[in-house]
Amino acid sequence: MKILLSTTYFYPSLGGSETDAEIFAREFVKLGHTVKVITQTIGNNFDDRGKAFPFEVVRQPSASQLLRLMHWSDVCFQNGIILKQVWALWLTQTPWVIRHQTWIQHPGQHPTWLIRLKLRMVRLATSISISQSIADHLNYPSTLIPNPYREDLFRHLPEIPRFKELVFLGRLVSDKGLDLLLSAIANLKNNNLYPQLTIIGTGEDDEVLRQQAKKLQINEQIHFVGAKVGNELVQLLNEHQILVVPSRWHEPFGVVALEGIACGCVVIGSSGGGLKDAIGNCGTTFPNGDEASLRQVLYQLLTQPELLIHYRANAPSHLAKHQPTTVAQAYLQVLAAAYQ
Repeated sequence: MKILLSTTYFYPSLGGSETDAEIFAREFVKLGHTVKVITQTIGNNFDDRGKAFPFEVVRQPSASQLLRLMHWSDVCFQNGIILKQVWALWLTQTPWVIRHQTWIQHPGQHPTWLIRLKLRMVRLATSISISQSIADHLNYPSTLIPNPYREDLFRHLPEIPRFKELVFLGRLVSDKGLDLLLSAIANLKNNNLYPQLTIIGTGEDDEVLRQQAKKLQINEQIHFVGAKVGNELVQLLNEHQILVVPSRWHEPFGVVALEGIACGCVVIGSSGGGLKDAIGNCGTTFPNGDEASLRQVLYQLLTQPELLIHYRANAPSHLAKHQPTTVAQAYLQVLAAAYQ
């Protein structure tokens, strides 16, 4: 097939959506298909290792370019719904597949005219949802295919001793719930538990969170290490027992959980949205925003090492469902059906 992969953001922009788009494009090419990527992100045709992408990247295409690319393709695969391209899809009658990788209408959000329009337009396309929660909110049939992760990077390194307890990986913003984790750690003192926490990431709440740790008198247990990427990040994750993802908002999925599991961590995450799908049977969850419940599951895992062994034993079978080639093959089945 000739696949036109449309993604608003792409490398050198960094994020889960961008990473997924690159994974799909590479895997589709490996599986024998021709791929062209269109994106609004400015850049060149080289990846983070300085190597040329094995597919063409058209950045900020003009209207005429977009039409030519639609005519060229057998199917247009949008990495998230992009309404600005509907006119070209309609004119060329190109089969349209949307990967729903986030909410069109977030749980509890008032439906604006734009939200209503997007939900209506979904009915004109073939839909793929990354989690059951995303599928449910569309209120229209979609194929459930979970996210992949970078298995070439995130992996267990048995030579690294796993001597640290807790790690957080994410943006330092209120939605990610790190303040809940700090409060839970402070209250674990009542159980004579004093776990160390490594915080990986940056964000606008950095100083606020540092001050909270001082106010709670746990700053000696908390270690802010800033942003980490690549092998340095993988090594750091391999040093830890438990990855905590305490998001307040309902995560659409949560690839960070897969990355932690691949590096040997047991995951604690909030239960709303799709994060529970990413964790699977490799960890446990608690209600979003519930600090007392978070403290309880922390206590359980910190005091019952047999639970860590149990959850880690489930990792290989869980990760197998998220390997890039496996996920790409499932996507190709949907794309081929839409093309036919």
